[in-house]
Order: sequence, then C-alpha cells, then structure tokens
Amino acid sequence: MSDTILVTTDGPLRMVTLNRPDKLNAFNEEMHRAFRAALEAARDDDDCRAVLLTGAGRGFCAGQDLGDRDPAKGEAPDLGETLRHFYNPHIRLIREMPKPVIAAVNGAAAGAGANIALACDIVLAARSAKFLQAFARIGLIPDAGGSWSLTRLVGPARARALAMLAEPLPAETAAEWGLIWKAVDDDLLMAEARDMAGRLANGPTTGLALTKQAILAAATNDLEAQLDLEAELQARAGATDDYREGVTAFLEKRPPRFTGL
Repeated sequence: MSDTILVTTDGPLRMVTLNRPDKLNAFNEEMHRAFRAALEAARDDDDCRAVLLTGAGRGFCAGQDLGDRDPAKGEAPDLGETLRHFYNPHIRLIREMPKPVIAAVNGAAAGAGANIALACDIVLAARSAKFLQAFARIGLIPDAGGSWSLTRLVGPARARALAMLAEPLPAETAAEWGLIWKAVDDDLLMAEARDMAGRLANGPTTGLALTKQAILAAATNDLEAQLDLEAELQARAGATDDYREGVTAFLEKRPPRFTGL
C-alpha cells in the first residue's frame, strides 16, 4: 500500500492514518486510491470490528491538494468526476461500514477533510482543532457530503453561514452545536480516541452496525417507516450471539464478552 496512508492493527481495532503531513494530509490521486483500499480492507475483514481515522502531523486533513487540480496548468479539471470517482465512494464506504468508524481530529480539518471527518460515526477533536468549510474561498460548494451533513447536524441557518462565510469553527463550538461528539485536551486526544475505539471494537459489532443503519435511515424515513425498520433490525440483532451473551451477562451481573457475532 502507498505510504500516503498508514494502517495499523491492534486486535479488533484498525487504525487508518492520513499520511501526507508536509501537505497537511491533503488528498492527491495516490492518496485517494490508498484510502479507498484501506476502507475496503477494513470493511471486508471480519477480524476488524472498529476503525479509528486520524491524521499524521499537525493537522487532520486540508481536503483536496489544489496543486493536483490546478486549472492554470491546462484544461480545467472536471471536479464532478473527482467527486464521483474518489470522494463520494469514500463517504459511502464510511457511512455504510458495518462497524463503527471514529475520527480523531488532531488539527485543522478543512474542505473535504472536514466532511470526511463528519461522515464518521463519532468525532473527537483536540481543543485546538478547527473545522473549515473552505470551498467558498475558491468559488466552490461544500462537497464530500458536506451540504448534506452540515444541514442535518446544525440546521440550514448555520450550514449556510459556515459554507458561505468559510470561517473556521473551533472544536469546542463544533461540540456545542452538535457537529461533533466532543472536544478534548490536545494531549489526551489520541488516548481517549483509542480507548473509545477499543471499547467499540470489543462491542456487539452486528448491533452497532444495525444502529448505524437505523440512524442513517431516520434522516429520510417518516415515523411509520422508521418503526417498521426498527422492528426488522431488532429481530436481526436479537438473533445474534452477542444478544444472548449480553442478556446472560446482565443476569449474571458480570461484564459481557462480545464476539461480534
């Protein structure tokens, strides 16, 4: 695999690190391909039960490497194709991953980099981190799911201001607005993220995957459709070994030992 993405494994936890620190982990085509391969490998590996995503160096991700899409170098690039071939598959892989995906935002998360983080199931950020919808600064619109996630997480009024003003949003404000789970002290970020990801990796994987599915569907379902979906998904969760273990552990007053099955 390309060294633009680092992948490490700690038992059932897979850690994926964006690794172009000299470019604030901005994406070029090599990195896009490596990132997609890492996500697909995590999805397809039954031994992987949670994914932790972070960035190397002093920033999480600056989005697209504009040097890779510079219209002054010749014919204007088709940015729609960049989204269809690269970013959109990334977002779908994260959202549809049948296991939790946690983002540890360790610095600036800008443009598509911010929106990749927001696609994750749980986002922790260092207090010094900032989220920036930088698109308006270069005449573009929020992409990589940004127009969708911003509107649903913080509402249209704040989404419009974040997108049109392109001002950085501090991590603590992002947490107060419900854009992310929480901000933590910089020196505690990775320890807390690893602890959280480890707990999820040792949790009831199928139940967590079905929870993701239910919450994603709730964005478009009416109540009746959501009630029907909950009944369907709960029937599947109730047929797992982890449900049996969870109930047994509760009745025996001991911690459950989930296997992800």
